[in-house]
Amino acid sequence: MEERLVKVGITHGDINGIGYEVILKTLSDTRITELCTPVIYGSSKIAAYHRKALELPAVNLSIIAQAEDAGVNRVNIINCVDDETKVELCQSTTVAGEAAYLALEAAVTDLKRGAVDVLVTAPINKHNIQNEQFHFPGHTEYLEQCFGGLGKKALMILMKDNLRVALVTGHIPLAQVASKITVEDIVSKLRIFNQSLKQDFGIVRPRIAVLSLNPHAGDAGLLGKEEEEIIVPAIQEAEKRGVMSFGPYAADGFFGSQMYDKFDGVLAMYHDQGLAPFKTLAMDDGVNYTAGLSIVRTSPAHGTAYDIAGQNVASEESFRQALYAALDIYRNRTRYREATANPLRKQYFDKGGDNEKLDLTKEEDE
Repeated sequence: MEERLVKVGITHGDINGIGYEVILKTLSDTRITELCTPVIYGSSKIAAYHRKALELPAVNLSIIAQAEDAGVNRVNIINCVDDETKVELCQSTTVAGEAAYLALEAAVTDLKRGAVDVLVTAPINKHNIQNEQFHFPGHTEYLEQCFGGLGKKALMILMKDNLRVALVTGHIPLAQVASKITVEDIVSKLRIFNQSLKQDFGIVRPRIAVLSLNPHAGDAGLLGKEEEEIIVPAIQEAEKRGVMSFGPYAADGFFGSQMYDKFDGVLAMYHDQGLAPFKTLAMDDGVNYTAGLSIVRTSPAHGTAYDIAGQNVASEESFRQALYAALDIYRNRTRYREATANPLRKQYFDKGGDNEKLDLTKEEDE
């Protein structure tokens, strides 16, 4: 039995979307507080507004001033926004963007100082959240700046069960994709992906499929040369660095024939190439995980869903799975650190004679 439950920081996201709906629906299950200690960064008043407007099950929120005060076996909330903050369901407003940023900033501050263990973010609106401090395409890029010291890069992984899809290029215009794909970038993403599969998912020898950029994997150069000139050399270079990657595979046939079942991860070249098939397969319970950083952050795979906000029809399954995934990854990382903290020293034996003897000179030269 664990000495301490994992403390989960939860940001409320866009207050005009379905963030509070999926959060409250998830946390209305009292078994959640047996698994972790939730700390919502948001507003108790706005939470109460959503609960009443949607006639959601009651969730007793314990208002605390700081994460250190979070009590076990209860749902805690830290008020990060003004009580008079206006909720306008289904609308994108500047006020909602400011509220989303304030909650995110407070949670990240606590995550940096270890007051919470992991972060689960409800969806934001990428437009209304923009301000002088937040000028990023999304959570992933923002968290990379906050926690990506010493050259660490974030990698977005969309996951459900054993299907894990990562991207070489993320939130950029399609017209820029081909120019942004390089051997170095693919190798870098493969190495981050490989390490994440090991430490975050407990896979000893990950197998990663790499998708092509062009239709039919370029058709031997007829439909494009990126496969021959960039992707294949990147796979070969990654292999030299201990990464088992295969391909490039044409994306349509790869997903159509369910080849993803044979791999631990799939690296797509651009956003819609990987996320369109993923969300077709796992829209309701998929999880977005930010790999490659020192912290654990997950989120549901859907957006603010203004079109259904306030109707009490949003499914909380994706958010629930994001919370579960954060707990699993945190524990996997803990086990990985413990297992690799003091590795055994390599020993070499001189087998040239009849009597084998330990040769320490090679070890010293390594």
